Amino acid sequence: MGFSILLLFYLILPLFLAIHGLGADPFFQHSCISTAGNYSANSTYQANLNTIFSQLTSQSDFNYGFYNLSAGRDPNQVNAIALCRGDRNQEDCNSCLNESISELSQRCPFSKEVVGWSEFCTLRYAHRTLFGDMETSPDSCLYNTQNVTNVDEFNQALDNLLNNLSSRAAAEGPLRKYAADNTTVGVLQRVYALVQCSPDLFEQECGDCLSVAKEGIRSCCFGKRGCRILKPSCLLRYESDPFYQTPLPLPSPPPSVASPPPPAPPSTEGNGNNTTRIIIIVVASVVGIPILIASSICIIRRARKTPQQLLRTDDDEVIRADSLQFEFATVRAATNNFSDANKLGQGGFGAVYKGQLPNGEKVAVKRLARDSGQGDLEFKNEVLLVAKLQHRNLVRLLGFCLEGHERLLIYEFVPNTSLDHFLFDRVKRAQLDWERRYKIIGGVARGILYLHEDSRLRIVHRDLKASNVLLDAEMIPKIADFGMARLFVRDETQGNTSRIVGTYGYMAPEYAMHGQFSIKSDVYSFGVLVLEIVSGQRNNCFRNGETVEDLISCAWKNWRQGTAMNIVDPTLRDGSRNEMMRCIHIGLLCVQENVGDRPTMATVILMLNSFSVTLPMPSQPAFFMHTNIESDMSSSLVSESYQSRSEELPLSENEASITDPYPR
Repeated sequence: MGFSILLLFYLILPLFLAIHGLGADPFFQHSCISTAGNYSANSTYQANLNTIFSQLTSQSDFNYGFYNLSAGRDPNQVNAIALCRGDRNQEDCNSCLNESISELSQRCPFSKEVVGWSEFCTLRYAHRTLFGDMETSPDSCLYNTQNVTNVDEFNQALDNLLNNLSSRAAAEGPLRKYAADNTTVGVLQRVYALVQCSPDLFEQECGDCLSVAKEGIRSCCFGKRGCRILKPSCLLRYESDPFYQTPLPLPSPPPSVASPPPPAPPSTEGNGNNTTRIIIIVVASVVGIPILIASSICIIRRARKTPQQLLRTDDDEVIRADSLQFEFATVRAATNNFSDANKLGQGGFGAVYKGQLPNGEKVAVKRLARDSGQGDLEFKNEVLLVAKLQHRNLVRLLGFCLEGHERLLIYEFVPNTSLDHFLFDRVKRAQLDWERRYKIIGGVARGILYLHEDSRLRIVHRDLKASNVLLDAEMIPKIADFGMARLFVRDETQGNTSRIVGTYGYMAPEYAMHGQFSIKSDVYSFGVLVLEIVSGQRNNCFRNGETVEDLISCAWKNWRQGTAMNIVDPTLRDGSRNEMMRCIHIGLLCVQENVGDRPTMATVILMLNSFSVTLPMPSQPAFFMHTNIESDMSSSLVSESYQSRSEELPLSENEASITDPYPR
């Protein structure tokens, strides 16, 4: 009996680890330090940086979440510091660092110096020394838009709590400088806070860094229910609800020779502890065994499914697996044994390789990572959905391979990679004149309309963004990555989920905060994409003169002032101003906060194709980020839309979008 229970436990353990894994933080913040310069592709500096990344992702020694790494020699030496939050374990830490590496590689390509802040970790690297230097800029501030009701009382309690935590964290040793606690505010309310410093700082430096961070509350989030102040060397966070865990205990210092050993506890107390322990074991066994048995049966049934059964659809139609399935040996030969020379991109769910089949056809092969907790789910989702979809503006799935641990998706090869590689590159964006951009907007709109209305299925994509729009040899857009898509029945208009997936900045507010998604969620993402195509800049990093702010707020501000052309990409000198203004207008209509006010994709296409259609006036956009980063990246990054994850946003911890040059 005991062996059976133990066996069931080890069968179920991977399932629980997959369910409780961590995913990308939708409030991920970063700073690409432009003054530090850039490195070249395939340079020695990039090789050294890749070495750092490899070391971080293969750490087996937890070291209480602090890593100081270096690779190479001057002038190409790369130094990195990684710090995980003090209440997280090694699994959480490794997952966070993996996601941060993916995010920074996409958001700051070729930047020599970068800092990124995620929910559970901070990662920074540079070609200069970082260890032991207390740094408070660049920084970031995010806050909950909800106000406290008793500001003076709340801030007094918060101030006392942060002072106490700062002293405790600064006094900690070289392994970890972290403290978290809570206190009462009035009669019914509490405030929870944590502070942390990089443990390579001296006590005084840690205290000074946290003092600077605490001063930022008044200018960033005074009177708000939640706030994060993020510095390169320290951070603080407070919320009106619990959000931290009990940290792992640090090793006890060796006992002093002069100190007598502590007295043994009374025997009666030991008997009480033993009784309590026995009760806990019995209750846990009674409750846990049925759950373990049921879960084991599900796993065994799933393991017995054949590839053909995996491809059974919701309407009980079976896709002919024989016509879609590739032999692993064939795919391996096509990609030259998945050589680095054939690699097109790398993301959190695996790598994408260029290949050539025996008949000469070029393909793109996505090889899902073996340790990806969502690999099987996304693999099945994409095969079920994409194999049925046939449209000029959707990427075409040619087949799949399901052999042992290998999960491979074989797509048509799209030579010009993704839209973001052109749109956000200062040199390549010149290849996208206005005529091409206008056609791309129209093509993406038609592709989404097909998903929403014209295919035999109704599909909500849930992760529409520039990196998931591929461009073929003629620059025709093809929507990719259906791993996050959801299938609706014909009369279904809205779904609800507590597993939020997608990319922050493209997610509609009702979806990000309440898990409500519909075809209007994709409309919101399309609106963001349209504004990015017109401006040639990312939504969360729009450069306006000497400052960087979010694109949506800048577009709305200029629209209200009658200067909407200010956001248009300066390289678009010969394009139609009327078409540009109309696209900005449509983009703002799509990102309105009220779901009912947003147009359908059928209406969007009508607006794009017929100038005789009068467009309604847009209302103020939904939540957005205001940033004010000076060109030297030294001032604060403020997010007005921050919602406390513990209060507002039941995000999935393992369904999150990782930006890939090819579909995941």
